[in-house]
Amino acid sequence: MKSTKTKSVAPATWRSIKVSLLASAVATSLFACQAEDPAKSNASESATPKASSAEVKPAALTAADAEAFVADAEKRIAGLYEYAAKAAWIAQTYINVDSQYIEAKANEEFKLLGIELANGAARFNGLELPYDVARKLDLLRLGLTLPAPANAPEKAAELANIESQLTGMYGAEKTPSGEHYSLGELSRTLAQSDDPEALKQAWIDWRKVSPQMKPLYTRLVEIANEGAKDLGFADVGAMWRSKYDMEPDAFAAEMDRVWAQVKPLYESLHCHVRAKLNEKYGNDVVATQGPIPAHLLGNMWAQQWGNIYPMVAPEGGSGIDVTARLEANQYDAIRMTEQAEGFFTSLGFEPLPKTFWERSQFLKPQDRDVVCHASAWDITTEDYRIKMCINVNEEDFNTIHHELGHNFYQRAYNLTQPVLYRGSANDGFHEAIGDTIALSITPKYLKQIGLIEQEPDASGDLPFLMRMAMDKVAFLPFGLMVDQWRWQVFSGELTPDQYNQGWWTLREKYQGVMAPVARSESDFDPGAKYHIPGNTPYSRYFLAHILQFQFHRELCRLAGHEGPLHRCSIYNNKEVGDKLKAMLEMGQSRPWQEALETMTGSPQMDATAVLDYFAPLKAWLDEQNEGRQCGW
Repeated sequence: MKSTKTKSVAPATWRSIKVSLLASAVATSLFACQAEDPAKSNASESATPKASSAEVKPAALTAADAEAFVADAEKRIAGLYEYAAKAAWIAQTYINVDSQYIEAKANEEFKLLGIELANGAARFNGLELPYDVARKLDLLRLGLTLPAPANAPEKAAELANIESQLTGMYGAEKTPSGEHYSLGELSRTLAQSDDPEALKQAWIDWRKVSPQMKPLYTRLVEIANEGAKDLGFADVGAMWRSKYDMEPDAFAAEMDRVWAQVKPLYESLHCHVRAKLNEKYGNDVVATQGPIPAHLLGNMWAQQWGNIYPMVAPEGGSGIDVTARLEANQYDAIRMTEQAEGFFTSLGFEPLPKTFWERSQFLKPQDRDVVCHASAWDITTEDYRIKMCINVNEEDFNTIHHELGHNFYQRAYNLTQPVLYRGSANDGFHEAIGDTIALSITPKYLKQIGLIEQEPDASGDLPFLMRMAMDKVAFLPFGLMVDQWRWQVFSGELTPDQYNQGWWTLREKYQGVMAPVARSESDFDPGAKYHIPGNTPYSRYFLAHILQFQFHRELCRLAGHEGPLHRCSIYNNKEVGDKLKAMLEMGQSRPWQEALETMTGSPQMDATAVLDYFAPLKAWLDEQNEGRQCGW
């Protein structure tokens, strides 16, 4: 099986921000009626006698009020969702000044309404409520990523302006003095060059753009923390962690527990990669002990290491050139997509609606600009689409299976759940489901669908496993530490004069990587990663990288698979399809632990599935590492 390059972790797409956007798009009449109208109050004050404090005290909110609030919210969401989705779709598939204007105006409106709605839901904090009412209120209250303070429109405007400035700075790729540094070009240098000085300079140059962000980010933290406190949270980090059906500190501990399970595999990979880098570059560039300099790992953030795979690859092995087999069998974009749909129908899922084939973007249009980054969309409960610019190759064949995983997840909960429950069990589940399906694109599956005639034996799979590990295993500690840093910033554990030091302390602790040159607090290296100035929570990516293997292992057990886990495919097994469908249909109606138990029989995340999948590689790495001093 020929390895493919794993997609880089991208900002949240429509599918993963849907519920937050919907929450932001709702203004409820109950909240509007109960909130005092300052204009009316001031106008009437001079015309009528001032009432006593007892007479103007608002009536206590009741469970019935909360139920009415939620019902009205869901009604309005249902009326707004299709418009919001189509505005976003047009903005990405017909890029021009008009479509961008429409999307920008919608986003501005949604932001303001989301603040109003979240604060409206917070008014019911502390009430004893039926389960569904309480859960839906929590989803609304947690719908904002960065909440602004209640009753402070000037701070809401300031926060929105800061967010815009930060993303603009990242996108402009310029220093305050106007020097331009292209992330694309610098990233290509890191991916392709083997000159350590050129690698170091590319790494340094990109981080010249981010220091200007630090004062703005500091102010953003101040304002958003005020907003989080108004919603009943200790700080923004506690608010983010509260989205996981656990106490905030318990969720942080759970992340570290899972990381501890998989850390030995990462340490073995780290040890071997460091040794190979030392063989190539020598002791003056990378020592045989301690952290690896971050500029040597082929990626601007050292988050995935696949670009240096040839340097560390095991010898031998045989692979399947899936691209060649697709071409030989005259596959095109539509046939590739049909085959991916066939994976799901083989599990017992209904085919996608006719409109999927009529409205999706499968190819890059020749007459207009579009966003080619792959994404899956649910416009209505009957309208599902993917947006890609498909090429006939192995990477896109895998990606299509992944994206349709999102579509079938969307349809499963859209047809069974009320509006506020139409989302994945937690934000890691959606990506995990797509990746679980992609893990079943194995030689067994390729033989079943006629792309190959015989499965090669598993003895030559080490190169495939190493290539997978260089992205999926290498990513894990980075996926964990990004939000660890933000949690410390939001809580005040890291003050602004410790931002950069705290970033590198965590990177050394979890990743075993270090900055290639001295850094100071005049730098703002966190800002060099999009998700920091873009304010996109990152824990979802860590969760997805754990859960996909846990899902895969359990479904393979149900399928009766024998042999290496990385060789298993669940294709054409309707019993497995029933198990998968039962979890997908839950949406986010229940805590994610219950959804996990529905799929795996256990409510607890278990990273030993990662160890099982990569077991042959771990054994080989341990052999290679004999006599080396591992760890950092």
